[in-house]
Amino acid sequence: MQHAVGSPLPPPHQPGHGPAVGWSPAAHHPGPHHPGTHQGPAPVPPAPGYTGQPPSAPVPPAPPAAPAPQRPAGTPVPQGPPAPPPQPAPPARDTTGHVPLSGGGPVGVPTAPSAASAAPDPAATTLAVLLIGPAGAGKTSVAKYWADHRRVPTAHISLDDVREWVRSGFADPQSGWNDNSEAQYRLARRTCGFAARNFLANGISCILDDAVFPDRPVVGLGGWKRHVGPGLLPVVLLPGLDIVLERNAERTGNRRLTDEEVARIHGRMAGWYGSGLPIIDNSQLDIPETARILDDVLARAIASPPKW
Repeated sequence: MQHAVGSPLPPPHQPGHGPAVGWSPAAHHPGPHHPGTHQGPAPVPPAPGYTGQPPSAPVPPAPPAAPAPQRPAGTPVPQGPPAPPPQPAPPARDTTGHVPLSGGGPVGVPTAPSAASAAPDPAATTLAVLLIGPAGAGKTSVAKYWADHRRVPTAHISLDDVREWVRSGFADPQSGWNDNSEAQYRLARRTCGFAARNFLANGISCILDDAVFPDRPVVGLGGWKRHVGPGLLPVVLLPGLDIVLERNAERTGNRRLTDEEVARIHGRMAGWYGSGLPIIDNSQLDIPETARILDDVLARAIASPPKW
């Protein structure tokens, strides 16, 4: 091995010792030789193969593996228990605040209270109510007030509002009744019924309002009963013609009808008299008084559901 000129040589290894510790170039580069200086004996080189470490103890050889047992020819090899099928990974935990909701089924007939119990309180009972009446009868105003002042969660679903979800191609009632308006009416009624069932299945009462005609099966009670359920409680709101005309005059947009159309609808609504459905004449009643009478009518309907 060659070393650079002027660089110190590495310290020699002594027999039986490891590499020198604490070695420094000054200790092994004494400078020029002076006569008479005593020199130590020359270092003895280590024996070939010497590593400076004591030899390790020999490792005994591993015992030979036991031979596999011999099995007679034709003997079936025993099988262990079958491996269990792989299990699906557990679903990820929902951390978005998901609340499971009950599916909406047909609304059943309210349970009549026993004779010994107190009168039913409609303000604290989950109900499905259909408020019927001509344009200008005050259905929407009474329904909203009634829903706002109950002690249980209550939703108001207006069929006219749902019909107006259709923007382009809306079948305006002022244009008369035709196949297009009938199809949109049926679709809106089915949508209202679906919403009502889902609300009621999750403990939220519903009051729906619609101008249902007693002499037209297509837009009659049968469709509401089919889409909501037999537990729907219909109530007719029917003030006098002069009141209906006055309220209709305050309307705007496609909600306002001609006086002739209002009079015609009001005359057809008179067919509800004698039908067995409860009728409220709110000609001289304000909205809170009408809502209070509605509660009285519903209490009687819960105790004795109407046949319709």
